[in-house]
Amino acid sequence: MSSPLNPNPCPQQNEPTWSKSGKAIARTAFDAALGRELHELMQETKQMANQINEPADLWDMDQYLTERRKQIDRKHDYRYSQLTHVFGRILYENRLNEEDLRGLREDKLKSIRSFAKFLAGMDAIA
Repeated sequence: MSSPLNPNPCPQQNEPTWSKSGKAIARTAFDAALGRELHELMQETKQMANQINEPADLWDMDQYLTERRKQIDRKHDYRYSQLTHVFGRILYENRLNEEDLRGLREDKLKSIRSFAKFLAGMDAIA
């Protein structure tokens, strides 16, 4: 029951709800964007490996891959409460397009577009 001290008795009450079809669309889009980013990283890694000339180059590559793994893990957070921000970020990064999200409810698409636009505005300021 709600009270003035606890207006939100269910912590998940303000989280976006995802229909079964929305979840399927989201999973497909998420996996595709993650796959594209990992493919790009594999290509970069192959180029780096071809340029290894000294043992220190190995550790530089290891450090680079460790940092990229952390970045990718932070960015690709498949919790439903985070997905609109995740999709907004990867839409902004052009790793996803709106066609990948076709079929999601308009309120989710609006939120995703809004976050992508926010990130573009932040980039313009920096």
